[in-house]
Amino acid sequence: MIKTTLKIDGMMCSMCEAHICDVIRRAVPGAKKVSASHTKGEASFLSEEAADESGLKNAVAATGYTCLSVDSAPYEKKGWFGR
Repeated sequence: MIKTTLKIDGMMCSMCEAHICDVIRRAVPGAKKVSASHTKGEASFLSEEAADESGLKNAVAATGYTCLSVDSAPYEKKGWFGR
């Protein structure tokens, strides 16, 4: 699994978070555990393969928000069974 984190400018409330989550789900059909935080100014999700960064940036920009960066890294489950 790969965890992708987007830094997003322009989110002001929980409705903005919902819009961003919807955009990510449409842009990356296999996205799991999609979440966004307007207080942190970021969104993240898990996927089997690396997401298309330019596609994500364009999808976010089309909704009126600004995607400042996209970072992807291997995801390792934490906890008792994630060893």
